[in-house]
Amino acid sequence: MKLSIIVPVYNMASDHKLEYCLDSLINQTVEDYEIIAVDDCSSDDSMKILKEYESRFPDKFHAVHSEVNRHQGGAKNIGLKMARGEWIGFIDSDDWIRPDMYERLIERAESTGADLAGCDYCLTEEHSMKVGRIVPNNKKSQSGVLDKEKRASLILDGGSLVVKIFRRSMILEKELWFPEDIFYEDNALGNSYLVLAKHFEYIEEPMYYYYQHDTSTVHTISPKRCEDRMEAGRLMLEEAKRHGYLEEFRPELEYSFTLLFYINTLFTYMAGVGRTKYGFVKAMGKEMKATFPEFERNPYYQERTHGEEKKLIKMQQKSTLFFMVYYKLLWAYRRWRKRAEA
Repeated sequence: MKLSIIVPVYNMASDHKLEYCLDSLINQTVEDYEIIAVDDCSSDDSMKILKEYESRFPDKFHAVHSEVNRHQGGAKNIGLKMARGEWIGFIDSDDWIRPDMYERLIERAESTGADLAGCDYCLTEEHSMKVGRIVPNNKKSQSGVLDKEKRASLILDGGSLVVKIFRRSMILEKELWFPEDIFYEDNALGNSYLVLAKHFEYIEEPMYYYYQHDTSTVHTISPKRCEDRMEAGRLMLEEAKRHGYLEEFRPELEYSFTLLFYINTLFTYMAGVGRTKYGFVKAMGKEMKATFPEFERNPYYQERTHGEEKKLIKMQQKSTLFFMVYYKLLWAYRRWRKRAEA
């Protein structure tokens, strides 16, 4: 079999989101492929919809139900263990793709000898094939046989896993199983999925539609999701150690960890969680410093981190209490000013 498409599904029955995704998969132009849709213990009609598709397309559609909610990582692992295709593709169940996406990616990979290929996505707020705001996921300079420079670049700017295809043999050989029971599982494993490949090809074209709505993971902030992002950072470093590339790419991994574990978590937590806790913020800053004591001197941190964020991070490292009071006052002032100017 040429391709296995793995779709983790959780409570996507409303507003025809799930059907729109599945229809785009059923209509793929690539030959000899299967769709493995894994219902992650949904409480709505998602599994019912999956069974309907399985009955309509028994030759290519497999509906699987997990009795326990394992989050997307667990659902992907179930799909990987069932998959028979030479190539693996992942897609979020509220997104959709162009009919020729997988055919194009596989053709490019096989014609060049690549074991990894990807494209761009676009952001959209409507169920249509109209191209929205295009988000480049990679760079032309990353294409080709992967050397140290290209791998370093992929750690820093790897893009999303859902716009890529992977050789199943690599996933199984390297035992690239996703962490279960946490969000941000792609962040934990993404580097290994890219760095351990031998050849990457990139099609500079948006063929994946990333649906923007309020219930998606990236738009929902809670203490649990902040904790999971931190755990994903820890697992990212464990993966690098397990596969022996931590020291070779230490500057890139140090910055990636700083961004994932600390910067993104710190500021989304402060802005999005109603009742922030001093102990949580203090422990986060302390662990960051213990893991990478010189993270503020990292060249990528210096180059890529906004000046105001650097100032606030330095403040938090010196005094968590002062940082939290200052941050809350700063945001209160900005909200007041915005209302005053309206």
